[in-house]
Amino acid sequence: MFDTVIAGGTIYSPESIFVGDIGISGETITEIKEGGGLEGERVIDATGKLVFPGFIDPHVHIHLPFMGTNAIDDHESATKAALVGGTTTIIEMICPGPDDEPANAFAEWKGLAEEGCCCDYTFHLAVVRFDEIAKQQLRELVANEGVQSFKIFLAYKGALDISDENLQELMGVCKELGVVLTAHCENAELIDAKQKQLVAERKTGPEWHEPSRPRNVEAGGVAHLCEFAQRTGASVYVVHTSCGEAVSRAMEAKERGVDVTVEAVAPHLVLDKTYAELPNFEGAKYVMSPPLRDKEEHDALWIGLANGNVSTVGTDHAPFNFNGQKDMGKDNFILIPNGIPSIQERVDLVHTYGVCEGKIDLQTMVDVCSTNVAKQFNMYPRKGAIAVGSDADIVVYDPDYVGTFKHEDGLSKIDYSGFEGMERKGRSDVVLLRGKVVAGQGKCVSEIGGGTYISR
Repeated sequence: MFDTVIAGGTIYSPESIFVGDIGISGETITEIKEGGGLEGERVIDATGKLVFPGFIDPHVHIHLPFMGTNAIDDHESATKAALVGGTTTIIEMICPGPDDEPANAFAEWKGLAEEGCCCDYTFHLAVVRFDEIAKQQLRELVANEGVQSFKIFLAYKGALDISDENLQELMGVCKELGVVLTAHCENAELIDAKQKQLVAERKTGPEWHEPSRPRNVEAGGVAHLCEFAQRTGASVYVVHTSCGEAVSRAMEAKERGVDVTVEAVAPHLVLDKTYAELPNFEGAKYVMSPPLRDKEEHDALWIGLANGNVSTVGTDHAPFNFNGQKDMGKDNFILIPNGIPSIQERVDLVHTYGVCEGKIDLQTMVDVCSTNVAKQFNMYPRKGAIAVGSDADIVVYDPDYVGTFKHEDGLSKIDYSGFEGMERKGRSDVVLLRGKVVAGQGKCVSEIGGGTYISR
């Protein structure tokens, strides 16, 4: 007799898709039986529903000091939103300042997550300081805390950017330690010069954010990263890729033997730059970096997901209120905090605008929103799979649900939705985290601080 049985759903396992039952004992999947017949103390009827591994968001900001303010979510609000959307594990970006020691930053972020996270969590550690103290602490965090991915910014001049000299040395460390280097690919110098030029021309509204960091700057950043990766042998992961040109640069490098993986994020798949051009400063809600692009770039990214050139879908969730935060840049778009929140909406956006429109199939959705993330960041098969021995992180998904995305349904603390009124097909009916029901049908019942740190 199992503690819990999920009965009669269409199960997406790593090997096949079939109707059957899943038996859960404690926090673990202990039996999977095609055709059903398992008995449990509690039975969750999944008839007519899809049964997926818990989804994993590879790119989240929660505790984020940025551009003179802090992201509005805390770990409780952000991870409750994640769970309602079917995401059971997040990878949060630790973003210290240039004077902060990596060990102190890790302790700060982990402490906040332990206190508030309702889902499981792990971290990418941004490297913005690279002196001898930092180098030693990075090694210690890999050895003692299971940190397996760093983050660098080829953007934000004078705040978060890294020199080429340090980039080359850091990649050497990554290669030596077997750590993945994730990267925001642009060009800090070119963006800084273009922004100054536009502001001098009194082009200060949010509609000028995209022209200040065009596609060729992003694509050039990807090429630059891959050149260093080829030189050092490091494994690199390009975050929030916004356009086909950037994907092409990564694939050209891959053909040369570079170990490069490409991520897309939900806003770039469904929103275009006309949102950032909305009048009366409304466009500020849609300022993120890299920026929203022309609508045709959606097809380039969906095709990349379908053919495997784009491996994962994250969010780059970075919530800043329209009133009181985004409006800091009312007179100068450079001062608008960057971010379009989507931690709750991600999976339903991919289902609605990818699967339901025939751009990708359900198996690809599972791969790019869960399995590939777990494999890329050393959590598989504990996470990202419905398999015997895996954590019982499971989403019973209702593909027939129809509605619209609404701010009032959101659990994030943000004061707007970037997807207000857009069509929504499908939602998470029941969400389990390590065998415990934590969310479903828009409600969260998780324990505050109930998430577990995943050492990788």
